[in-house]
Amino acid sequence: MDIIEEKRKTMKISTKGKYALEIVADLALHSDSEHPESLKNIALRRGLSEKYLERIIKALKVSGIVRSERGACGGYCLALPVGDLTAYDVLKASEGELAPVECLTKNTDCGIDCAKCPTQEVWRSMWEVIKEVSAGVTIEDIIQAAEQDKNVLTSSGFSAIT
Repeated sequence: MDIIEEKRKTMKISTKGKYALEIVADLALHSDSEHPESLKNIALRRGLSEKYLERIIKALKVSGIVRSERGACGGYCLALPVGDLTAYDVLKASEGELAPVECLTKNTDCGIDCAKCPTQEVWRSMWEVIKEVSAGVTIEDIIQAAEQDKNVLTSSGFSAIT
């Protein structure tokens, strides 16, 4: 199988979504409301660009997932308990709706009448599975899996972390 064929077999979440989950997981492990964590420390631990993380953390802050503290001992911490915060919450804040095709979330001009589109229900079903799986994994599940180095199974039985 060549590289092009392999790439066609995967649906990708952008680095923005991936890094957003990494930021949230890092904050769950290394901060709390009394001890916020600097973005610089997160970037160093994760080996990521602090400048890029600044843009992502802004989206997480706007959506109420993280909060910031100003000052010499300032930084970021989670605004919600890890058991209440899901991968879907984080990905939606950073990526948007996670729909596999645009026509599920807005009017597009693809040339096919949506009411007659033969594939729209397939895309809608895929989207529902994406939302179900990502909403079934809490940040607490991710942290526990990281600490135990195990896979996380969602309530639907899908492996969400490998």
